[in-house]
Amino acid sequence: MIWRNITDRVEAALADTPVVFLGGARQTGKSTLAQAVATKRNGAYLSLDDATVLAAASADPQAFLAGLPPFAVIDEVQKAPALHAAIKFL
Repeated sequence: MIWRNITDRVEAALADTPVVFLGGARQTGKSTLAQAVATKRNGAYLSLDDATVLAAASADPQAFLAGLPPFAVIDEVQKAPALHAAIKFL
């Protein structure tokens, strides 16, 4: 993985915050960074680009989140707006 200037900030935010949003311009390495963070923490990486994952997240956001391991990365979260409200209650 190419080291990103924001890597240390993401790690610092994760140290004391249950949810961290990583946003930015297209093709800048956000997904690559997210995957690397998930791997480093032995967490799950899910992308809502996957139609099955998107359907599950959209159908029942609370159940979807409840089924995740303690550390999980959800990429392309903007594709399931209902997840935003459910995430607020984590």
